[in-house]
Amino acid sequence: MSFIRPEASAAVWRWRELVVGVLLALLAIWWFLGPKGLLGWIAPVVLVGAIALIAVGLQLGRFRGTGTGTGLGAVQVDEGQITYYGPLTGGTIALRELSLLKFDGSLRSAHWILEQNDGPALMIPVDAAGADVLFDAFAVLPGLQTERILKKLRNRPEGVVLMWERSSTRLMGQLSK
Repeated sequence: MSFIRPEASAAVWRWRELVVGVLLALLAIWWFLGPKGLLGWIAPVVLVGAIALIAVGLQLGRFRGTGTGTGLGAVQVDEGQITYYGPLTGGTIALRELSLLKFDGSLRSAHWILEQNDGPALMIPVDAAGADVLFDAFAVLPGLQTERILKKLRNRPEGVVLMWERSSTRLMGQLSK
């Protein structure tokens, strides 16, 4: 028997890094204002770490959205490979081979579209189980603007939006013309 409602538990789990960061910040402030000693010297370092954790928690919480993994399929990221296991489709794409990242908000469930030069595109529902790990996977893409991704997730456009393109892809296309 649980004393916490499932909705409240899901909300805390969605914002878990933010909650831990706030608790660490409060602890650091308490140590700093309390009796001076070793904890008073450690408190500023803990506070800086807590602020960093709060910033990361805000981004991750916004990326996770309100979905609780109720969408179709499951996502796994392992050693730079994104794998989607879906009921009708699925596949694997390596981050180093990723050429385009798109967001399609026009479908009933919004999707990420991952394209590569030599292979089919991979469509991953935003609310698939484990899709929150894509934030860390996308963060390694050079030149990707995470704030732009978070805005598109929040405002959900009606069509397909290009979120990221590998610069060498554009150059290869121009050279082949």
